[in-house]
Amino acid sequence: MTKKIAVLPGDGIGQEIVTEAVKIIDCLQTDFDFKVELEEALVGGSAFDDCGSPLPESTMQLARQADAVLLGAVGGHKWEALDIAVRPEKGLLGLRAGLGLFANLRPAILYPQLADASTLKPEIVADLDIMIVRELTGGIYFGQPRGVRTLKNGEREGFNTLVYSEPEIRRIGKVAFDIAAKRNKRVCSVDKANVLECTELWREVMIDEADNYPEIELSHMYVDNAAMQLVRAPKQFDVMVTTNMFGDILSDAAAMLTGSIGMLPSASLDENGKGMYEPIHGSAPDIAGQGVANPLATILSVAMMLRYSLDEAALADRIEAAVRNVLDQGLRTQDIFSDGMRKVGTSEMGDAVVSAMRQ
Repeated sequence: MTKKIAVLPGDGIGQEIVTEAVKIIDCLQTDFDFKVELEEALVGGSAFDDCGSPLPESTMQLARQADAVLLGAVGGHKWEALDIAVRPEKGLLGLRAGLGLFANLRPAILYPQLADASTLKPEIVADLDIMIVRELTGGIYFGQPRGVRTLKNGEREGFNTLVYSEPEIRRIGKVAFDIAAKRNKRVCSVDKANVLECTELWREVMIDEADNYPEIELSHMYVDNAAMQLVRAPKQFDVMVTTNMFGDILSDAAAMLTGSIGMLPSASLDENGKGMYEPIHGSAPDIAGQGVANPLATILSVAMMLRYSLDEAALADRIEAAVRNVLDQGLRTQDIFSDGMRKVGTSEMGDAVVSAMRQ
């Protein structure tokens, strides 16, 4: 059965890195009998420039019809002066909300070949393999009311609402426990229950849901301590589950343990396993168009897509093995380059992964 993938390059380096990811998909079609249809659409700043909206209805319809969505990146300096309602990031948030993508999976894996690229000592990060499960459609990013208002004394006040319902917490907890069951059977739930009533409920629901998973060891950690522990002793974690905002911050911190944010993919899933797949880095407008961006996170996002949404685990394994192969060859984009390695550009790295897949 032919699968359909919505391809949304977005802004900045999104165009370049998605081109390389599409090369991988093309290789799967020609060499491994992977039946897929690709359809491209605009999102983010490029969509605003074209039609005045960061998420055109045609893009939303395509994303709903597709079996999976591949996204590059959105945003850039060019659009920072826009009203917040039409900034590129609203396109990304709209996709997450419109598709019901409540579970964000962000692996932080240190490839042995890149141990020297991490800013932490090798003995601290060697063999690092963490999965951060971030709730994605609730919390303070979506809570109402929100805005900026003028008080009676003429001063302005900004306000946002942090809110989580019990079902929202329970379903993200279930995702984390299910993933942990296939890993090392440990979940650390990150909250701020000593200060925020909302996350006090979060902790209570996580404890209750854990009763359904007696084989899983559940622990709890305040977010400030979790941030410290990620850089002090990251290998203590297996699966971390947390709120939208806390997950946003902690996953980027964990990314840098691996040597480069350019190496890490992500998946955002709905309740049926349909997902949107994207690198966790941004649009990097400072290097856009230079052909130096690292495409490996986007390529690895394709592997996650095959594994979680398209039921093609063997093809996912092949892509991941090919990435390890090119790293073994010493090929490095500028973000992971070190002495003795061979520096390559975006396109050359993509071509190398395709060649390794065919070996």
